[in-house]
Amino acid sequence: MRNSDIKDVFFDLDHTLWDFDRNSSLAFERVFQKYRIELPLVDFLKEYEPINLIYWKKYREELVTKEELRRGRLTETFDLFNLKFPLETIDALSVCYIEELPMDNHLFIGTSEILKYLSRKYNLHIITNGFEEVQHLKLQNSGIKKYFDTVTTSEEVGVKKPNTIIFETALLKASAVPKKSIMIGDSFEADIVGAAKAGMHTLFFNYRNEEVVPPYFAINELSEIKNYL
Repeated sequence: MRNSDIKDVFFDLDHTLWDFDRNSSLAFERVFQKYRIELPLVDFLKEYEPINLIYWKKYREELVTKEELRRGRLTETFDLFNLKFPLETIDALSVCYIEELPMDNHLFIGTSEILKYLSRKYNLHIITNGFEEVQHLKLQNSGIKKYFDTVTTSEEVGVKKPNTIIFETALLKASAVPKKSIMIGDSFEADIVGAAKAGMHTLFFNYRNEEVVPPYFAINELSEIKNYL
């Protein structure tokens, strides 16, 4: 795939440009210190990360609320270590984590370089399921906000990827048309299938080395975008 008609490039943020796992680990380190959680962070994260992914899938599918996601992922992880905390403490930990999360802003290798390269030729945009209050801070604090003309969040639209409405809203906001737009993201279900249903071109950032079937295109490093755009 190399489409010379592409005018607008849409990116997911977390796990695509912004190194969520690394930044999340650093945020939890400070949360654990502040609240004196007596649990090795590496052990906690090993259990927390898959639980978090499950909760995000449920959140995308409208099976849990934002509050249930924030509470459930922590409670279920602590349960595995036989640690019980009052709901008030769980909520405080959750709030503290969200506040700490945009303080570290490590990006995936090649993020700044590829955005600089693409910004010379295309209009760039963000479509994210992340929480409204932190996504804009991540873009600002990481120094990449300047590359993007529009940012569309699921909370702003009222639905989450892969719902086609969020892609249609983002396209409208960007004054872009689907057949001249491409979506790049790490979630095959949310980013790639969702964007394809909205009529957009897609490029799967497959850094987890998942199996990809035609007709979808995939890359393992951001620098490979240059092979397509």
